[in-house]
Amino acid sequence: MKKSLLALAVFGAFAGAAQAQSSVTIYGIVDMGLAYTSHTAGATGNGALFQVKSGVIQGSRLGFRGAEDLGGGLKGVFQLEAGFDADTGAQNANSYGTTTALFRRKSVIGFTSPAFGEVYVGRQTDFTDDLGLLNSVQTMAGMVNYSGLGLNRTEGVRVANSVRYNTANYNGFKASAIYGFGEQADQSAAGQSMGLGLKYENDIFAAYANYFQAKAGNGNANSDTYINGTTFNTAGNAGKVAFKSWIMGASYKLGPARLYADYSRSMQPLAFAIAGQNNQVLGGASNSKTDTYDLGVDYSLTAPLHLVASFQHSRMDFRNVNTKGKLYQGTLGVDYYLSKRTDVYAFASYMKTKDAQNVGIFGANGTSAGNYASSQSAVALGVRHRF
Repeated sequence: MKKSLLALAVFGAFAGAAQAQSSVTIYGIVDMGLAYTSHTAGATGNGALFQVKSGVIQGSRLGFRGAEDLGGGLKGVFQLEAGFDADTGAQNANSYGTTTALFRRKSVIGFTSPAFGEVYVGRQTDFTDDLGLLNSVQTMAGMVNYSGLGLNRTEGVRVANSVRYNTANYNGFKASAIYGFGEQADQSAAGQSMGLGLKYENDIFAAYANYFQAKAGNGNANSDTYINGTTFNTAGNAGKVAFKSWIMGASYKLGPARLYADYSRSMQPLAFAIAGQNNQVLGGASNSKTDTYDLGVDYSLTAPLHLVASFQHSRMDFRNVNTKGKLYQGTLGVDYYLSKRTDVYAFASYMKTKDAQNVGIFGANGTSAGNYASSQSAVALGVRHRF
């Protein structure tokens, strides 16, 4: 009897130690609101649209992350993250050609250490997604994505079949590199992508810069490295650069306010001319170059109450078109935190274009094709809960 009790005690001690050395966390976000959008393309022209919308600020998601202590500060880690539309319960389809991928938001495994940094392998975003915490994406991501912040990748565009390395934090400095394998047996450069980034951040000030590029694959390029599912003239161009972008910016805390500004240039060297103006669209197949400016402020009126404002301006070049397309968007909002996990918000936004089609504040709800001096406004009221 004594031997049995001793064995149980020893087993319990080992089980407790194993449990203390590893952990798995289930987490997620449910973000849903009521939205009104004016001048939306419909069956008979432009009209108002009322909808229940998932992901007004952040995409609704369900994730699993785990870590195991391997000793000496080294940890083995994994993260799986699925996106869903909270208004219907359906799997989220805003995945740039990978609508059937369950963990299309993130699917990685890797190692972390305070000494050498972090390395992850799988499907993941590059460093520009991290920089979204320092610009308009932090406070109103879903409201400003289609003004150009999705094109410069700060809205979180994924790279499949990739390896990413992040350095440790050295007195506020942190660097990151990513490489995406094209996985072509006959041509290693086909479908390949890579990126490099650097950031300095302290309690008051942050500054950053990042570069990313992707090459065409055989047939359709790897859709994970492109914007909005655009298909370029990849025939005979496998291994050539199809997309590249760089961004630089800064953020500064001034009392209760956080001010930020950034500039990015996105280029699509394989963009091709299309007859007529109906295809002059930000990020579209004829859009060869886009410069995007982003300015904004997040003012903490009280600890739970935030007033936010942003302005974006994009200037677009198109193949064989002499005039530059222009897009302007201004957004005002209020965000009130009922707790650390739950907040309610209200946003109002206005978007106008010139010599380009209005892509729409919520993307798929843009104005009718061919309307090249159009405007659109949107109002959204919603609630977000993190768990």
